[in-house]
Amino acid sequence: MNISLSSFQFLKSLSENNNRDWFAANKDQYTLAHENAITVADSLLAKLSEHDHITTASGKKSLMRIYRDVRFSKDKSPYNPRWAGGFSRFKPVLRGGYYFHLQPGGETVVGGGFYQPNAEDIKLIRNHIAIDDEPLRKVISDPTFKSTFGEMQGDQLKTAPKGFEKDHPSIDLLRYKSMYAFKRFTDKEVISPDFVENAVSVFVALRPFFDVMTEFLTTDLNGRSLL
Repeated sequence: MNISLSSFQFLKSLSENNNRDWFAANKDQYTLAHENAITVADSLLAKLSEHDHITTASGKKSLMRIYRDVRFSKDKSPYNPRWAGGFSRFKPVLRGGYYFHLQPGGETVVGGGFYQPNAEDIKLIRNHIAIDDEPLRKVISDPTFKSTFGEMQGDQLKTAPKGFEKDHPSIDLLRYKSMYAFKRFTDKEVISPDFVENAVSVFVALRPFFDVMTEFLTTDLNGRSLL
């Protein structure tokens, strides 16, 4: 299963004609392209559910709206020329979330992680890392993780977070505000018949990362369950 060439061509045309008049005149093309995106999202969900406990109800429910909220944006383009969505794990037992962003021009990424965790969660993550960073380092240095994602990504503080010394041995990890990993796909790879299988293999490669982070977020610093 894959994104059809016509679906990708619609997104490319939308990017070049990002206005309501063009969209209205090509609503039929949007409908067909959107249905294709739903089918792909359904396939991703079905395959991923073989490997993880996912609570997202359907591929359609996973997809983000193509309509942009421009109220607080300088960019008033009304549409997002991409198919994007996410799959939620069974919380609070399982932490982390999967994400896909399908966009022409080599802008497709598949992966997931922890985007801007709340203050309580990021504090707990940092405290665990400060005590013992080996579990996380082992995951992000694993050959499968590195060959799939390269390295862990995410916004970082410019200095040490509050409560930690700037020369802490784990300061490179403690400075992260978000923690996630993505693999980029070419347009050719996205429209190939084995895209869903390849994308799910990326999701599966995240599991060791999610397992460590779940342990951090569901136990206190003495190893007792917080659930």
